[in-house]
Amino acid sequence: MNSTVRVRFAPSPTGPLHIGGVRTALYNYLFAKKHSGTFILRIEDTDQKRYVPNAEQYIVDALDWCGIPFDEGPKGAKSKGSFGPYRQSERKHLYRKYADILIDKGWAYFAFDTPEQLSLHRKKNEENGETFIYNWHNRKAGELMNSLVLSKEEVQEKINAGQDYVIRFKSPKDEILTLNDEIRGTIKIDTNTLDDKVIFKSDGMPTYHLANVVDDHLMEISHVIRGEEWLPSLSLHVLLYKAFEWEVPLFAHLPLILKPTGKGKLSKRDGDQLGFPVFPLSYFDEKTRDVSRGYREEGYFSDAFINMLSLLGWNPGTTQEIFSLNELIEVFDLSRVSKSGAKFNLEKTRWFNQQYLQQKDNSLLAESLLLFLSKKNIYPKKKYVEKVISLIKERAFFISDFWVIGAFFFEAPRSFDQKASRKKWKENTGIIMNDLAHIILSINNFISSNIESKVKAWITEQNMGFGSVMQPLRLSLVGALHGPHLFDIIEMIGKEETINRIQHAIKELS
Repeated sequence: MNSTVRVRFAPSPTGPLHIGGVRTALYNYLFAKKHSGTFILRIEDTDQKRYVPNAEQYIVDALDWCGIPFDEGPKGAKSKGSFGPYRQSERKHLYRKYADILIDKGWAYFAFDTPEQLSLHRKKNEENGETFIYNWHNRKAGELMNSLVLSKEEVQEKINAGQDYVIRFKSPKDEILTLNDEIRGTIKIDTNTLDDKVIFKSDGMPTYHLANVVDDHLMEISHVIRGEEWLPSLSLHVLLYKAFEWEVPLFAHLPLILKPTGKGKLSKRDGDQLGFPVFPLSYFDEKTRDVSRGYREEGYFSDAFINMLSLLGWNPGTTQEIFSLNELIEVFDLSRVSKSGAKFNLEKTRWFNQQYLQQKDNSLLAESLLLFLSKKNIYPKKKYVEKVISLIKERAFFISDFWVIGAFFFEAPRSFDQKASRKKWKENTGIIMNDLAHIILSINNFISSNIESKVKAWITEQNMGFGSVMQPLRLSLVGALHGPHLFDIIEMIGKEETINRIQHAIKELS
């Protein structure tokens, strides 16, 4: 094996990139960077029927947002290597040559069976309680139409006549294939159970299997790190390498990301039903006109998202959970990737975002909140916003939570909590609040500690209970009985606004 590490992420541009695909890209990226290797993006667009025009750009944008850009890739890559092009549709001219090599070597053959004929064979086998497999036990029986039972002249006549055909790989008979996986260890496969997969289609395009192996070889891929859904294809891919007499790369098949229940692969429907995204960025489907939610648009930080994703199927062997990208690169090891699927946990995902939010500088958070507020036509000074954030930050999970938690810092409450109002606003509360407004008006050094001292002294002098004053006051300023230190709120919104809110509450609640 070449000592130079070259890995690839090879998605199909058929729609938005699922977070399972993002994790595959992430693990490839971490592995490459840990070993001073190269991370390649290859677009596998051989399935032209399912091709979506904006999907490739979505993939590139998603990787960029996640902070895991590729070293080599399609046009627009940050650095282009010498192994392109990186779209399979632009490599179409390569694949037929390699399919013909396999035919010449006796590892592949032409098959002229129509879909209708194959359907009849399947139906016949099902009626007998059997599964139809196109391989050694029937490929020469005379029932199937292929170049193994036809003469060279008959084959050429059919091709010249324009008859549709595919090229199938000829799986060996009576062999035990020993496969090695970096995560799952040794796997043994009886080749008698393998079917003869189509490697070249009638539309002139290769199937995933042939294109994948040819491209990996030509791009000198050293490690193939991909999802476990490709594990059943491992035997064919290894056989293809051996048929070409090429060096086989090391394989690692990653576990699935499971539904929160742990039963089955996480899907878009799960996210829709349970209220969370399964895509990194929002996605507009031009056919259905549907918009799918994205982690970026839901307010997640990209580094929190990546940290969360890294631990879905891999563990560092310690209790540490918060990792920077550089720390992940340093500690990532394929041997610590789990064989079993990892359950998605929405609350844990939110927790990661909260941890990162707490670590963010208030100045940076203020810039995001100012943008949010501008959409509501609210334009406070940045220093004011920074102080608001410092008072409510510990309760927030997302930037948008700052508004939910602390909207009263920016505008007077439009309504009052009904339950709290009935319980805390008594018959004489309006009189007390009016007197309190006069006390607040008289305070000159209008800072939190001094306001608190003056108000509490007045309450004591009047021989009143603190609850009978403080709770209606909070209700007047906030609209509810929550929020940070009351006198910090008063200092922040100022004397005039405080008195205006008290007077409005007296009018509405008395």
